[in-house]
Amino acid sequence: MSIERPVIRGLYAVTPETDDTARLQSLVQQAIDGGLRLLQYRAKTLPAPLREMQAGALSVQCAAQNVTFIVNDDAALAAGSGAAGVHLGRDDGPVPANRDGERPLLVGVSCYDSLPLALEATARGADYVAFGSVFASQTKPDARRAPLSLLREARLRLRVPVVAIGGITLARMDELMQTGIDAVAVLSALFDAPDVRTAAQRFNAYFGE
Repeated sequence: MSIERPVIRGLYAVTPETDDTARLQSLVQQAIDGGLRLLQYRAKTLPAPLREMQAGALSVQCAAQNVTFIVNDDAALAAGSGAAGVHLGRDDGPVPANRDGERPLLVGVSCYDSLPLALEATARGADYVAFGSVFASQTKPDARRAPLSLLREARLRLRVPVVAIGGITLARMDELMQTGIDAVAVLSALFDAPDVRTAAQRFNAYFGE
């Protein structure tokens, strides 16, 4: 029996890295109140016990409000926290085999500026792919750039959702939407906004959410 996968569409929020768990959950709640339905927990430098605690808390928070919760980089943390999925990068290992829908975790893969990498990932069973940095990014200032033409081609050739990431702001959404992408992964333009709830609403409005 196949497993029904969560829908990857609209605003895909990526958490800021902070050791203040209460503040983190408050920011996430503001985004959820604004219509957020996809959240990725990303914490590269925090100690493992804190990461486990935060992931567990966010997983519970998201599950209670019908938000798909995904953990960056760490499949074991994703499974242990009860997350719906894991997002893998270049150095996080291959996409786990997915035969007949038996894999328990949704898997997304960063494909940077490479359509061949995306084709390989989807052939191995990736549930969605992400390209970027599309624009200059504060989070990853040295990241390779993925042109809008790549997003358009990927949307035409791939049968899984295509996510744009990197330097995305509300001011850039009109040109991004012309590529046909399914979702936008956003950190700073959402969680650094004066009004997180309103920012979430405005991003999702581009997708009719």
